[in-house]
Amino acid sequence: MVYAYSEENVMPTMELDEVDQQILEALHENSRISYTDLAKKIGLSRIAVQQRISTLIEEGVIERFTVVINPAKVGIQVSAFFNVDIEPRFLDEVAEKLSKEPPVTSLYHMSGPSTLHMHGVFRNMHEMENFLLQTLYAMPGIVRVDSQLLLRRYKSRMGMKL
Repeated sequence: MVYAYSEENVMPTMELDEVDQQILEALHENSRISYTDLAKKIGLSRIAVQQRISTLIEEGVIERFTVVINPAKVGIQVSAFFNVDIEPRFLDEVAEKLSKEPPVTSLYHMSGPSTLHMHGVFRNMHEMENFLLQTLYAMPGIVRVDSQLLLRRYKSRMGMKL
């Protein structure tokens, strides 16, 4: 999903009460928790919890339920961050193409010295080099690419906590 923050494109917000916040906190800890167990945890009926979660999904508060994979366990040895400077007229085209690339895990249009901030994961340095040479550098409007390799991950979280 693309988030465009501007006064013209303000997304309506949903008022979250304390129960909604408890549900979100519990789902953030374990999104596979059953409605029954979640209902017991927060003191509601299973049907009430199910309805509230459905509303949170319909209102876009919950975008999706997902799995977080440990990269090292599946052979991903290189994690890198990239600052990519792009000619303004190519920004949307490049962002669209990069967002479809499997190694790209996150992509942001940033203020400051770089146009795009990107994170990617690769099996090894050779795979990262091929991505740079064959994919990124081949895109129109790329002016400069700065990359930093991740040495150690101290914290990584999908989504946000309230």
